[in-house]
Amino acid sequence: MKTGQNLYKRAKKIIPGGTMLLSKRPEMFLPENWPSYFSKAKGAKLWDLDNNEYIDMSIMGIGTNSLGYGNEEVDEAVSNTIRKGNLSTLNCPEEVYLAEKIIDMNPWADMVRFARTGGEANAIAIRIARAATGKNNVAVCGYHGWHDWYLSANIGSKNSLNTHLLPGLNPLGVPANLEDTVFPFDYNNIEMLIEICDHKDIGVIKMEVIRNIKPKDDFLQKVRDLATKRGIVLIFDECSSGFRESFGGIFNNYSVYPDMAMFGKTIGNGYALTAIVGKESVMKSAQDTFISSTFWTERIGPTAALKTLEVMQKVKSWETITEIGLKVRKGWNELAKNNDLKISISGIPALSSYTFEGDHNLEFHTYVTQEMLKKGFLAADRFYACTEHNDEILAKYFEALNGVFRNINDITKSEKNIKEFLEGPVRHSGFKKIN
Repeated sequence: MKTGQNLYKRAKKIIPGGTMLLSKRPEMFLPENWPSYFSKAKGAKLWDLDNNEYIDMSIMGIGTNSLGYGNEEVDEAVSNTIRKGNLSTLNCPEEVYLAEKIIDMNPWADMVRFARTGGEANAIAIRIARAATGKNNVAVCGYHGWHDWYLSANIGSKNSLNTHLLPGLNPLGVPANLEDTVFPFDYNNIEMLIEICDHKDIGVIKMEVIRNIKPKDDFLQKVRDLATKRGIVLIFDECSSGFRESFGGIFNNYSVYPDMAMFGKTIGNGYALTAIVGKESVMKSAQDTFISSTFWTERIGPTAALKTLEVMQKVKSWETITEIGLKVRKGWNELAKNNDLKISISGIPALSSYTFEGDHNLEFHTYVTQEMLKKGFLAADRFYACTEHNDEILAKYFEALNGVFRNINDITKSEKNIKEFLEGPVRHSGFKKIN
């Protein structure tokens, strides 16, 4: 770990924030002791810069690799593309093949645009929807990236987005005149959404279909009905949830369909590709507003996505990772019960997280990560399943975690302070400035 930590110290001097992604900051896991960088990754394992081997029982590339790291079929398709040439003056045919595939998977939709990141896809979708409706105001539920349009919700109050995945998001640098254009609403609270629509001239509703809890009392259908009745464009953000419980959007399981949807993360199994799919009546507005980028035309992303979709469909990956996620949730509950600990589990099975009930959740999770790292596991407060998490890996994980839970129970019963057993600072829980 020494090489990785030393490199991170160098990084913080020349890269604002230390990393390109908040969720990969070492401070989010184990400040001062996280390996920080990898040298290679394969299956459910990765190796740090000192060649220490770890089983990844945490976030699997922030949910990008549901087929595991370095899937051979996907990598081979990408390698062939690299040998032939990735980008040229002409367009790559794969973007057409991929668009046709995605439309075939989504018979409610007619057109597709591609980008490379979730934040881009969300910004593109908002631009298109605003152009289609001629209205600026957006109602949002969930996390939708870092762009100005989204962070503007925190201009009037820095706490507006606190319940939407990441607390403490600072809108510094976001134009003040964007205030009162984005209005957050709580999941499963249709009355709150109706109130916003009644008074804020909403043209767009953008939401995650599922993040931590399931819809209740036909919530998704009620949102759909509200949008239809009032001529509002409904966007489902499936950048995280897509391909976790169905071959495509999780909205398929509820038979509720949006006007637009975004897919990202696992659609390319680690290669950069996001898709914005929608009805022609909305998507055609993309021709009336300027949306364009050179590297959206590169060939690797579409190639990887086409092969990833093929492999997913062949092995029914969404069924496998859901089953694995259910096993992990069951294991967490059993270990907690056996060690007199109280935990709460949230999320869909393939994207599960747990919290320790009480006042020491962050301290306990820091300790878990610290001790599991010594046992050869990257482990945190969440687990993102991949098809390579087999029963042998799960058995080793639970055996190691049981010992850590037992230690926490012993510390708690002895009325000692858990911080005495930490070898560094407590992990962060949201957006914070780092030194």
